[in-house]
Amino acid sequence: MKQTSFAQAEFAAKKKTTRRERFLAEMEQVVPWSRLLDVLQPHYYPDSRLPTPDSRGKRGRPPTPLNRMLRMYFVQQWYALADEALEDAIYDSQALRNFVGVDLAVESVPDATTLLKFRHLLEERSLTKVIFEEINSYLGEKGMLMREGTIVDATIIAAPPSTKNRAKARDPEMHQTKKGNQWHFGMKMHIGVDDTLGLIHSIDTTAANVHDIVPTGKLLHGEEQRVFGDAGYLGIQKRDEHKHRKNVS
Repeated sequence: MKQTSFAQAEFAAKKKTTRRERFLAEMEQVVPWSRLLDVLQPHYYPDSRLPTPDSRGKRGRPPTPLNRMLRMYFVQQWYALADEALEDAIYDSQALRNFVGVDLAVESVPDATTLLKFRHLLEERSLTKVIFEEINSYLGEKGMLMREGTIVDATIIAAPPSTKNRAKARDPEMHQTKKGNQWHFGMKMHIGVDDTLGLIHSIDTTAANVHDIVPTGKLLHGEEQRVFGDAGYLGIQKRDEHKHRKNVS
């Protein structure tokens, strides 16, 4: 059995349970951790418990366990933290250390560079989509996703418009669009949300100049009895792919 540190014992003895602790306890139960580890492990080190050989064939330090990196990644998304900010937050919070599985008495928190490399791995192999789909599948199996209604919406995610970079150019996948009286440069994230529980069940991304209506078909799972959208979706019933829908409002 692993010995409890003084910090952990002191933390466990406190009388108040914080909102962060309650949230993390809920996520411990809701997120299908074992299923995610099964699908991600083939893309991580074959056996993350063993040191990996370097370019000279010598054994280096053991890589951080996948379970810990995955939990750090989720915490980063939940609290919208930069890599360095996440590292600091785990050092500062016993609740986060318990959730991630770090005991400062015997080990350090994985640094920002380690997390950056892990995020790049997920992005390069499109594993974020795999994670999203696996969680939605699990929630559906447990009856935690209602499928009668969907709310569609879009939000602009800003990107640096400056050309003062190594390529001397803007990101070619980003474009500008006008919202109200203000111009924005970047991309759009389009989401489909369960209208009862507020859980996101579908996501699509486009350049910012793509109209909200265009990717709507990708946001609907097909079993809706009702679909809702704001003024940006006016006229959606006239598009060929939605003419059969009489419940779009």
